[in-house]
Amino acid sequence: MSDAPADPLLRARALVLHDLAAYGADTPDVVDLVEDVVVERRWWVGQWPEGGAYVAGQVAQDVQDRLMDTEGRWPTCRVHDGEPLGVEPELGPDPHWVCTEGCGVVAPLGALPPG
Repeated sequence: MSDAPADPLLRARALVLHDLAAYGADTPDVVDLVEDVVVERRWWVGQWPEGGAYVAGQVAQDVQDRLMDTEGRWPTCRVHDGEPLGVEPELGPDPHWVCTEGCGVVAPLGALPPG
């Protein structure tokens, strides 16, 4: 993403919204949920500015956790029907979606293909 926003939280928001759209899950309620997560993570980045490099994965995980409570699993593996994808590394730069059922790395965060 060469034109990525300089603010790591705006970049995280854009990556997660892309992946939600790839799954057709970018409804107004879910977009509002993403906004809430970004606002909450702003405090975290404020306390640990170096953590800006890691916040995208944290935002994705927070959105996953919240969706599990309201919408169900997201995103899921398209090969292993219904199996949730996880974010790796749990706290690190360059997060990616991983299928633990055998597919391995599916896509970088922000690059899930539509389907």
